[in-house]
Amino acid sequence: MLKLIVLNKRLGPVRGRHPWVFSGALKGIPDGLKSGTPIELCDEIGNFMAAGYFNSYSQIAVRLWGYEEAEEVNESFFVNRIKDAYELRQNFVETKKTNSFRLINSENDLLPGLVVDKYDNYLSVQFHNAGINFWKKEIVAALVKVMKPKGIYERSDVGNRVKEDGDEQEGEKTSNTGILFGKVPEQVEILENGLKFIVDIMHGQKTGFFLDQRDKRAALQKYCDGKKVLNCFSYTGGFSVYALEAGAKKVVSVDASNTALELAEENIKLNKLDSKKSEVVSADVKDYLQGLLENDPELGGAKFDVIILDPPAFVKNRHKVHEGLQGYRKINEAALKVLPPNGILVTASCSQHVSMIDFRHMLSEAAGRAGRTVQILETYTHGADHPELAAFTEGEYLKCIFALVR
Repeated sequence: MLKLIVLNKRLGPVRGRHPWVFSGALKGIPDGLKSGTPIELCDEIGNFMAAGYFNSYSQIAVRLWGYEEAEEVNESFFVNRIKDAYELRQNFVETKKTNSFRLINSENDLLPGLVVDKYDNYLSVQFHNAGINFWKKEIVAALVKVMKPKGIYERSDVGNRVKEDGDEQEGEKTSNTGILFGKVPEQVEILENGLKFIVDIMHGQKTGFFLDQRDKRAALQKYCDGKKVLNCFSYTGGFSVYALEAGAKKVVSVDASNTALELAEENIKLNKLDSKKSEVVSADVKDYLQGLLENDPELGGAKFDVIILDPPAFVKNRHKVHEGLQGYRKINEAALKVLPPNGILVTASCSQHVSMIDFRHMLSEAAGRAGRTVQILETYTHGADHPELAAFTEGEYLKCIFALVR
């Protein structure tokens, strides 16, 4: 296995088990290395430190996936990694009422660049760079051996919510889609906390469903009984289904995608919920919220008791943080103006470049501009199927705040 030397002055992150090794930390990189080549890292006197694969000649040179010397990289290697990841989910996530979850969370499960989501008996996979794509054959074989799925579908056409700074070099990304194993239907019915959802694996956002909001959807239910709920950026109605199941008086789902809203309506019917209590609106959320204020500037808040804001990432890279925060502020300010006293705001951000502190500051600013006092009741990040390596702060992205609006 090829050995690369880490400079003494750059040993700290490797010792701390950060999964990225930057090119400037290495004494030298031979020419002609292929992405995916197994690498062992040593210090300047030859002591083994970590193992990974060569990523590229861009900023992130090596991605780490192990700390065992001379560990052979083959199908068995991936079988062991997948078994470890699945055991975690079996212990803390999978139940008779939940059969779908994030199985492999990239770097955080010691398989950098690989995302695997389990939807009942089907797997949706993403290979986020050429290095992990090099091992596709072995990874698929290992997934089949461990998980025994009916089918595996590749969704490397969509980017992860986590964006990697300085690693957007040409040739780094893959853009493949298609069946890798077995047969995969266009839509799969899944079970989450006892509720049923139809997931469009082939064409839906992300890998088909926002599995990372499962615990937040469940947390919402305590606030919904007898309430009027507005679900903004509703996608296929995840929060809406939970709200109706919890006894909401009325739920309005707003999204710009008619296709997503059609699935939202199907999901409501699938769970035998009262469709008369549900309304779907195809609209831009900003325009919809502004319309509420303009139509009833003083009493508009009487319409909804709970508002959910779960938008797509407004900050695509670190250079757009200020601009993105202004986008979050505007929709939160509008929602705060609409809510009545003692209303509930559930607001989320999946922008990796926005920290929880930044997000709270944005919410404070929005509250001040709206003339409202906001008390944070609950905060959430990732669930147990989206574990985070302690050193890998770059992997943090999801933030969700439940707040009482005075």
